[in-house]
Amino acid sequence: MSTVAIAGGHGKIAMLLGRLLAERGDAVRGLIRNPDQEGDLREAGIEPVLCDLEGDDDVAAAVRGADAVVFAAGAGPGSGEARKATMDLGGAVKLIEAAKAEGVSRYLMVSAMGAEDPPVGGDVFGAYLRAKALADDALRASGLDFTIVRPGGLTDDPGTGLVQIAEDTGRGQVPRADVAAVLLACLDAPGAVGKTFDLISGTTPIVEALAAL
Repeated sequence: MSTVAIAGGHGKIAMLLGRLLAERGDAVRGLIRNPDQEGDLREAGIEPVLCDLEGDDDVAAAVRGADAVVFAAGAGPGSGEARKATMDLGGAVKLIEAAKAEGVSRYLMVSAMGAEDPPVGGDVFGAYLRAKALADDALRASGLDFTIVRPGGLTDDPGTGLVQIAEDTGRGQVPRADVAAVLLACLDAPGAVGKTFDLISGTTPIVEALAAL
């Protein structure tokens, strides 16, 4: 049994991943800042841990004893440029620093398609991609055993277990359930360490797609 701490613990992908981990007997912590969400996490078999990645909370204490961390947090739609910087970049970096401080070597990043070449200017979405790009760069430079997953357009469709994974897949969509399933599989796939890849729906079973990286 391993222990996995998920930042952004009440998000859709985080909840799906947390359930998958709990169902197979792993211990799961969901880092949240809103105590009203604790009940939802407990119902899913996830231990809620109050930790504000944009505040002065002790992130290291929140991940202490974990075998892996997952950054699935985000400022979310409707947030401005400032919050993209403090959450999508700043929160990811705080989790990197906490993992290093606590000797948690495995770090999975939920990034975004387009972060490999973000626009120089533009709208809030451009600012989001720039924040994700800088967060990805910081993780690659951290010395941690990282995997960076860059999903295409996210849907709430049921997962199919069939995906396309590549350095550049081209545009496409993917159910959040399949993103969660890929993250779960990455935790079991030593070959996924040190890899950055796009993820969209496809025709290849997840384990096979990861093995071909």
